Amino acid sequence: MSKIRFFSSKNKEQIRYKLIQGKKPVTIIFLHGFMSDLTGKKIQALSKLSKKEGVSFLALEYSGHGKSSGQLINYGIGDWIAQSKEVIEKITKTKKIILVGSSMGAWIGIALISGLKKAVKGFVGIASAPDFTKEIMWKKFSKRTKSMIKNGKIHYMPSSYGNSYPISKKLILDGAKNLVLNKKIKCNFPIRLFHGLRDKVINSDFSIKLTKVLLSKDTIITFQTNGDHSLSQAEDLKKIKKQLTSLIKDSC
Repeated sequence: MSKIRFFSSKNKEQIRYKLIQGKKPVTIIFLHGFMSDLTGKKIQALSKLSKKEGVSFLALEYSGHGKSSGQLINYGIGDWIAQSKEVIEKITKTKKIILVGSSMGAWIGIALISGLKKAVKGFVGIASAPDFTKEIMWKKFSKRTKSMIKNGKIHYMPSSYGNSYPISKKLILDGAKNLVLNKKIKCNFPIRLFHGLRDKVINSDFSIKLTKVLLSKDTIITFQTNGDHSLSQAEDLKKIKKQLTSLIKDSC
């Protein structure tokens, strides 16, 4: 049965999450991107897949996202990493997990790998955006924008989705404390990376760089010719589900 509930974190944040309990000893953990929530097509597709395969499924909305508590501008990647770890450890009942991270969610997933230790049996990165606060924001901001952020003002960065991203000093500073592209993480499990060649938000080079961060003997990168940043079209989801199904079978 699929349930949507709220988890009260140790910092009293109300984190909304979706849980499906399966009979097999594996849980798929889905970590969404910046300014996303539990309503996306990928979550819907992976929910159906988990039911079909008989495994558990867990997805959450970080503080400041969706219907979870808090304002986005008051949080950063470090908060969302900590919240995700707390929810996973408290809610997940299985000893085996497969991490699936979309965009910023991939950054969060990578940061969680070491802390979750032997429980991780696979990592799937979808349009991975590690260190994006530094690489596609801070490095490209003008001196005027950087000065404004340093002084505590919010910079509204236009997005390709017709809205804007509120960029706070907290987001930038917190991102700098949690960078992962400068690390090397030994992974004794498969790594599956997907990136759209029409992604106008995060260049596919980010996924290529991850092969030097996540050190695994079993790594596959799939480039989607017509894929955009969301990778939520039927063709995209079909390929993602195929690889994930294989990881589930190898983990059970």
